[in-house]
Amino acid sequence: MTAADLRDSILSHLRYGLGSDPDHATLHDWRIALSLAVRDRLVDRWFAAAQTARKAGAKRVYYLSMEFLIGRLLEDAIVNLRLEDQARGALTDLGLSPDTVIADEPDAALGNGGLGRLAACFMESLSTIGCPAFGYGIRYEHGLFRQSFDEGRQIEAPEDWLSQYHAWEFKRRDVRLRMCFGGEVVQEGGKSVWHGAEAVMAQAYDTPIIGWKGRWANTLRLWSAEPLHGFDLARFNRGEYAAAAEAEALARTISRVLYPDDTTEQGKELRLKQEYFFTAASLRDILRRFEAEGHALPDLPKYAAIQLNDTHPAIAGPELVRLLHDERGMPLDQAIATARGCLSYTNHTLMPEALERWSEGLMGRLLPRHMQLIERIDAAHAAETPGRKLCMVENGEVKMGELAFVMAHKVNGVSALHTGLMKETVFSELHRLHPDRIVNQTNGVTPRRWLLSANPRLSGLITDTIGEGWVDDLEQLEKLEPSLADPAFLDAYAGAKQANKVDLSNWLAAEHGFHVDPQAMFDVQIKRIHEYKRQHLNILEAIALWRDIRANPNNGWVPRVKIFGGKAAPGYVFAKEIIRLINDVAAVLNADPVTSPYLKVVFLPNYNVSLAEKLIPASDLSEQISTAGKEASGTGNMKFALNGAPTIGTLDGANVEIRERVGARNFFLFGMTAEEVEARRAVPDHARQAIAADPRLSGALKAISQGAFSAGDRHRYRGVVANLSGDDYFLVCSDFTAYWDAQRRADAAFADPDVWRRMAACNTARSGWFSSDRTIRDYMADIWDAKALVAGPAAPLHSPPGTIG
Repeated sequence: MTAADLRDSILSHLRYGLGSDPDHATLHDWRIALSLAVRDRLVDRWFAAAQTARKAGAKRVYYLSMEFLIGRLLEDAIVNLRLEDQARGALTDLGLSPDTVIADEPDAALGNGGLGRLAACFMESLSTIGCPAFGYGIRYEHGLFRQSFDEGRQIEAPEDWLSQYHAWEFKRRDVRLRMCFGGEVVQEGGKSVWHGAEAVMAQAYDTPIIGWKGRWANTLRLWSAEPLHGFDLARFNRGEYAAAAEAEALARTISRVLYPDDTTEQGKELRLKQEYFFTAASLRDILRRFEAEGHALPDLPKYAAIQLNDTHPAIAGPELVRLLHDERGMPLDQAIATARGCLSYTNHTLMPEALERWSEGLMGRLLPRHMQLIERIDAAHAAETPGRKLCMVENGEVKMGELAFVMAHKVNGVSALHTGLMKETVFSELHRLHPDRIVNQTNGVTPRRWLLSANPRLSGLITDTIGEGWVDDLEQLEKLEPSLADPAFLDAYAGAKQANKVDLSNWLAAEHGFHVDPQAMFDVQIKRIHEYKRQHLNILEAIALWRDIRANPNNGWVPRVKIFGGKAAPGYVFAKEIIRLINDVAAVLNADPVTSPYLKVVFLPNYNVSLAEKLIPASDLSEQISTAGKEASGTGNMKFALNGAPTIGTLDGANVEIRERVGARNFFLFGMTAEEVEARRAVPDHARQAIAADPRLSGALKAISQGAFSAGDRHRYRGVVANLSGDDYFLVCSDFTAYWDAQRRADAAFADPDVWRRMAACNTARSGWFSSDRTIRDYMADIWDAKALVAGPAAPLHSPPGTIG
């Protein structure tokens, strides 16, 4: 395809699809026309891949996830179809700015953090590798929320991404499934039959996910909740206007918002409804496809690998048993074994409180048949494992982590450390009973999104140096190793980073009014706001540094800009206090004429994928400072390292493996190990001891207490200070001194350009193992027993007529 061909296609869609012309088209019109023109090139390959999988009788992977943080899709499609030059040429010919048109696309509000971004990377890698797969989730109307700040406080408003036409999805009017809740279970003809009291329809929307060079495309199928029956005209005509739309409003509630606040009973019920809604719809869709292809029911595990991304879809175990046993007559023991043969479970947390638990009362009321089946699954597991010391239903709660484990044939952690700790902590008893079930699959990220697209200056330098093969074989980055001793390469590498920093500085000034020096160190922490991720440790160090600079302004300080981004859950009060504290500290520090040339703090609102794509390529230092033993893996740490930002971090999650691969000299390590954390936590008054031992820490806490960042209000952060000087469960104070020392080592390294640029380049050259392509191949071999139908540089597919299924 030439640029002229693509230009003609854009104009055709503009005229016949959007009813506009070049003289009247808006930016939105141009972006939609371009999206549809690119989508045309994608759909044939998508259909061809589906038909190839059907003809081959291939085993499919089904990835069930509450989140898919896919970000913008237009640039992904252009890059993976290798249409970059054609798209830029066509738009330039039309008198348009390619960057402006592409940037007009809103991020799809389908996720929040690492869980959802991992799912998105996995979907892209599955397509790049050519493994037949479907992703299943919810089509959220409003996502988590759109974040803004008012006097430093987080303000939550609904995302409105679907207020615009979404060019990448196809509504499947023939895939519309009835989902039930509540009701009762009765015996009919010797069988248990569930009669639901409430029902909604699950409407499928499909988005094609294209892989590198367009060799394969898979499907992301998202479910939207709709009423069984539409608008009630009779009630409307009786003057009951609100009631006439009540059924639609209640149904749509299920797919409106990601992670509704569950601090109320209504919130808990809505969350469980969401989880059952998308899981049950997905399983019915999987069985429909399987049966349409004529396979025997006991062979389901040969054709379907169903991956549960965390405990959100853990209800899949009893639901699949119900579909096999209640609806298809398979004996219960065989149904449990068949379901287990299909299901595998990825654990993402070591915190017991984060492993979902639902009250027996809620489960029994909302899903009465599933409560019965959970008890029977539990009884069957007890019979299989005499002497076990746990059960799935305990103290009036259904433990979804244990249920997911028991109903999976494989359970995986997401980093080597995390997997080992799973065996020793949250699943120690289940690991004793099933010693071969837990396996490790260290996370990865897609290099197409996070290096090729996000950082064209660096990716261009890499391609010029070692060729293009790294794009779908990231471990080829090790070929850069000889260039690490080449001053010309290191100069070019540092030049690419500096140009990215200038771009970011200009954007910060233009969009947010923040004026920062691109020569300063850009020190970045962007992730969900949570106590264990310890954004408050970072801001405490900033306060201590500010105090030191004020006391000794001529001490040769290395200029630094601390950049934060991330959202706190609406009901997480302490995390929201951390956000406010960071913003309050930023207001004081940035206005200080003595210290601001050396230290500034920026908290950017509404962190999302597109913002990460701006920040990561321009970052100098990657903050990965969670309490050891709490972060399962992380993927942001991998993106930063890949883009040449050395890590300052603890031995937590995948930090351990990153440090092993990039080299200890290229990683700023601090803090206690997971074992030392447990020992320290047992020390009475550990926080007060740490505060007393470090005048910088005590001075920073005193400044907060005395209202230095709250206009003299000594009460505003009383809870934060009380937490840190009291229980301090996440050991912020005990790790502070080591963190301070590591930051000063980072200062010293950054002050020497030769040292820093080599550290940065080493991180890039040695991060090739952290590709989601590698992770997916390991899942295929170790968990799914799935095969790729496209391998290597196959010719582009040309599609005969077909459908997705």
